[in-house]
Amino acid sequence: GPSHTIGVVKAAGKVSVLASRSSSSLNTGTVGIAHTRWATHGAPTDANAHPHTSSDGGLAIVHNGIVENFVALREELQRKGYRMASETDTELIAHLISDVRKQKWMPLEEAVRQALSQVQGAYGICVISSEEPDLLVGARKGSPLLLGIGEDEYLLASDASAVIERTRRVTYLNDGEMVVVARTPSGACTYEIKTLEN
Repeated sequence: GPSHTIGVVKAAGKVSVLASRSSSSLNTGTVGIAHTRWATHGAPTDANAHPHTSSDGGLAIVHNGIVENFVALREELQRKGYRMASETDTELIAHLISDVRKQKWMPLEEAVRQALSQVQGAYGICVISSEEPDLLVGARKGSPLLLGIGEDEYLLASDASAVIERTRRVTYLNDGEMVVVARTPSGACTYEIKTLEN
């Protein structure tokens, strides 16, 4: 199939700065993730801004929450040769998912599930992969996550105020659940909510 890449645009400061940076015609995708809050770990810099990517740039993630076993996971990943581009705990989750897939390739949904089993703490995450460009995976434990159901679109957010301009139909994920949003070959979008355990 065609080659897909993940374009990343980051900006410290006001959303208007990010909007001006991301207005380029190079941003032609139809699946995207964004986050406007700063991580618990690291200063408010472009490098620490979300989204964070895996080393090869094939995965991108946004995360609301805190990884409590941050130090242990960072040391383990660095021992395996992963280099950190930020000071954040979020970046670790991207590397964990990538590492799970490096050991044995599996669909993004399963790789997210296995990586999150190593994370202690709270998270509401959204993940995309260049290998599965028509897929968006979200998961929550301890931090809120909801699915906005719009007109020919789905939106994941930590708060309804983020999607209210686009839709009033929302489904709140329960703790320990994940959602998989997929575009079918015909172009239709579907979603499925599952538990992190299955």
